[in-house]
Amino acid sequence: MIKHLIFDWGYTLMKDFSEYSGPMVYWEKIEWVDEVVPSLDVLSKHYKCYVASNAGDSTTELMIKAFERMNGTKYFENFFTSKDLGYEKPDKRFFEEIMLKLDAIPEECIMIGNDYNKDIVGAKNAGMKTIFFNESDSSYSFDKADKTIFSMQRLISTVESLTFY
Repeated sequence: MIKHLIFDWGYTLMKDFSEYSGPMVYWEKIEWVDEVVPSLDVLSKHYKCYVASNAGDSTTELMIKAFERMNGTKYFENFFTSKDLGYEKPDKRFFEEIMLKLDAIPEECIMIGNDYNKDIVGAKNAGMKTIFFNESDSSYSFDKADKTIFSMQRLISTVESLTFY
């Protein structure tokens, strides 16, 4: 039974604008990925949701502050960065550390991310189910992903399809 939804941060939840550098919390402009907020409104009522990111320039504290700017912390139970976990995606230990902290087993978790190698392959190697957010609508085969979506409008139905998988 799926209990935990683990989201990547950049390009999965929030847009990552190339014109800015440094921690996202300090960027002039922060925006949600299109259609992700309505999905979070629904999913966060039925599942425990988390953010798990390599986070680049941000610490966990700075990542949380970026979500506070967008009134987004209400959707998430916890935030994880590679700096805190001691491992970076796609290392399966990154995902195993999160499951350890959640007292979860892989069958209870879905990783949702936009980076096929870091998010999807890494999570699959740790035994999780995966949803690949592929905004580019590429026809390339992403065979390690349990499901692929091209728009966040499909996220709710896709999570539900994996819940009864």
